[in-house]
Amino acid sequence: MYAVVGCSNCNALWVVEGRPDTTGCPRCEKRHQFGKLRKFVTTDDEDHAREVRASILANKAGHGDAFAELDDFATLDDYTDDVGMSDDEFLSQAGVDTDEVAGVAERVEASPRSLGKREAVRTALRELDEPTAGEVKAFAAEHGVDGDYVERALAKLKRAGELSESGGRYRQL
Repeated sequence: MYAVVGCSNCNALWVVEGRPDTTGCPRCEKRHQFGKLRKFVTTDDEDHAREVRASILANKAGHGDAFAELDDFATLDDYTDDVGMSDDEFLSQAGVDTDEVAGVAERVEASPRSLGKREAVRTALRELDEPTAGEVKAFAAEHGVDGDYVERALAKLKRAGELSESGGRYRQL
């Protein structure tokens, strides 16, 4: 359910979804009990609620006739897809080679995920089942992290109490 409600303090109008206990005015930020607010319309269609709000605002501003000539929100939204340049046209006009951009995007999507040093170690500990130091190093190496860093990170995590080691296997706490 959507309701178009008005603020008794500043006369602002807004659309409220559902039936909350309270709602806040977007203009003056006053909290109102939803049950006590005047509801100009209650509907199950969000677009209809927006249309009613827009119509009330247009009429208040003296532009009701002009508003009546406009199409509904859904139709206007469809028009926006057909207006202006496409992304490729825009990039071409800006001097960007769109074929090269597409190639880079494909390479990034095809390459294995890239993690930072710290995140690579933490991800290895989270995803591997009680890994050894060697397994954590191997996982981190796939992301460009050297073994010395992994050893230092494991030692720091143990000292911080975030990690335990038993029989050469690590477990996050």
